[in-house]
Amino acid sequence: MSEVKAADVAKLRKATGAGMMDCKNALVESNGDFEKAIELIRERGKAIANKRADREAGEGVVLAKSNGSFGAMVVLNCETDFVAKNTDFIALAQSILDKAIEKNPADLDALKALEIDGRKIVDLVMVQSGVTGEKFELSYFDKVAAAKVVAYIHPGNKLATLVGLNIADVDLQVGKDVAMQIAAMSPVSIDKSDVSEELRKKEFEIGREQARLEGKPENMLDKIAEGKVQKFYKESTLLNQDFVKDNKMTVGQYLKQINKDLTVTGFKRVSLQA
Repeated sequence: MSEVKAADVAKLRKATGAGMMDCKNALVESNGDFEKAIELIRERGKAIANKRADREAGEGVVLAKSNGSFGAMVVLNCETDFVAKNTDFIALAQSILDKAIEKNPADLDALKALEIDGRKIVDLVMVQSGVTGEKFELSYFDKVAAAKVVAYIHPGNKLATLVGLNIADVDLQVGKDVAMQIAAMSPVSIDKSDVSEELRKKEFEIGREQARLEGKPENMLDKIAEGKVQKFYKESTLLNQDFVKDNKMTVGQYLKQINKDLTVTGFKRVSLQA
């Protein structure tokens, strides 16, 4: 093929998301066959992805979004923080999140099978991996549905939260306050009753062993351990945590102050930070 038209290169770039030179080279190699050029770019993306399959993709972005009563969160990983801060990489993650909000897939595999501009998300991620030369991985997807769902993304895109509230017309700032509380304090559950028996027993045994090592009397160990469990509930269950914006009240008390029936029905928190 003697000449590649700029319009064809632009069309292929729009269809694949690959770089201009990659698109031009694919068109030259395919002798102008558009579908073959797409397949060449896809195969190159696969080759790079396979070559880097054993690499650690520990960087990336965590994004969350809500449409009011439904919220979704995705994690798109890459190898370096440099790529994670790239606007195209963030835009790719955002487009995947937007599709999750639009289609409400059942799970991560279902999300990967959805299409954006005629391409499956799993293929889109692979092609973009080939463009950058880094391993990309769509590693996480989850969602929250409630009367009102609020999303929070901490500056830097490394930490995000979703929180569901049981009343739809509550002020958005209230949801933001709770979402930021979850980001800051990383609760394990909404309330005491949501803590698994396995985790409760683990905290009890840890407290008992600590008391024993401190030389406390044997007949006091269980009582001390139970006190440690109650402290764990206070520090680690959302509604019982001190409210970070006013530590004279708990999160639960803050919500009751807004509306006596207001509570949290669910939340998600994901962080790429250590």
